[in-house]
Amino acid sequence: MIPFERVVVAGVGLIGGSLGLAMRERGLAREVVGFGRGRPNLAVALERGAIDRYGLEPTIAADADLVVLGVPVAAMAGVTRALLPHASPRALVLDVGSVKAPVVAALAGVVRPPAAFVGCHPIAGTEHSGAANAFATLFEGSCCILTPTADTDPSAVERATRLWEAVGMRVESMSPAVHDRLLALVSHLPHVVAYSLAAAVEGERVEGRDPFAYSGGALRDATRVASSPPEMWRDIFVENRAEVLRALAGFESAVGRLKRWIEAGDAPALEAELGRVRAARERLPRR
Repeated sequence: MIPFERVVVAGVGLIGGSLGLAMRERGLAREVVGFGRGRPNLAVALERGAIDRYGLEPTIAADADLVVLGVPVAAMAGVTRALLPHASPRALVLDVGSVKAPVVAALAGVVRPPAAFVGCHPIAGTEHSGAANAFATLFEGSCCILTPTADTDPSAVERATRLWEAVGMRVESMSPAVHDRLLALVSHLPHVVAYSLAAAVEGERVEGRDPFAYSGGALRDATRVASSPPEMWRDIFVENRAEVLRALAGFESAVGRLKRWIEAGDAPALEAELGRVRAARERLPRR
């Protein structure tokens, strides 16, 4: 039995497009349809096989039994209000956003039984965006965090788990608040730092020379995620601002320590700290 008859993906970008490709390749849906604002991106998604058809009007969600929200987090509640009246009364609604607490709270007032909502965050993105950059194996070997609450239908959580596992992910559940604190440290803070680093260098000139023209791998690697979509990250920073600010305070403290030792010319302290952090970085998982 095919798990889903009709899936509507709202926002067929990197994540939504990759999920459409993965579901179609694995026979997880009879039909995947795309919904969005931009016809050119939807046409690319159709050409690449991420969706079977698309529309710019909410009626494209007619009778859908799965609604996937791949739009910026601030737009999710509004898009759900538009789509849900056309979907199956028992539709499962999943989001793929990088912030959970505000999304879960907002969707709780929009998705009513017998429909069900499960907050999801497949941690599998890249700095690239749009359907042109989607690929079916994006999720394989990565983690998807689910953020059910006490009010979430257990059967909906089970269906969401089976879906993400079917596209190659391992699934873990935690509260929205825990998710947002964790991701502020390992995702949102690195994006703030990358954007800030690129901005600091971009504004400089050395005897008329643009520093970007002389950069090597260090600047490219450290600012890679600054190529991410501004609209998406604007919403993430604002919606998770308390945790982002908490993470930034820790970062400022770490920079301050290095700055003091550099100012003092304290080579032993610098070497000890750099060695400690280098060893800590080895704990990062390798995909």
